Amino acid sequence: MIEQPAYTGFGFSDEEWGLLVGLPQSVLTAASAAESDGARRTMAESAAGLETIATGRESASPLVAAVAGEVVTRVGDPEIGAELPVIEPADPQAMIDDVLARAAQASTLLAAKVDEGQAGAYRHWLVEIAEQVVGAAASGGLLGLGGDVVSDSERHFRDRLAQVLND
Repeated sequence: MIEQPAYTGFGFSDEEWGLLVGLPQSVLTAASAAESDGARRTMAESAAGLETIATGRESASPLVAAVAGEVVTRVGDPEIGAELPVIEPADPQAMIDDVLARAAQASTLLAAKVDEGQAGAYRHWLVEIAEQVVGAAASGGLLGLGGDVVSDSERHFRDRLAQVLND
């Protein structure tokens, strides 16, 4: 007997599942790119985001748990030392705009395919990923001292994401 992929149980196509599975890591990268912080801070943001993604495996939402499990399978488990490569997009604003557009697509897709509880849990999880990333390392300051925990540009990204997702 051939085992069906997890996404078929939720009624998603392969392409739709790809959107949902790719979005958490894209949100992490966009939230980090919202403010140019330097390599050390960006690594801290990436680690916080991956940890939040991995924690999604314990979600009461079967959809979030399945997506988180798939992401961790693909990129590695932070509990065993996996780290994401630091991605610095050539055009951070274009990347952020793309992520927000895909988040809007995902929100529409979820509204059509799953109940509001599952959709809301997924949307909230994405915003939580952004929240953890932007709060992981202070921006600005001098020699790592001072600065804002969440910069205006990071706050703006997080707020735009929440608005796009209606969370």
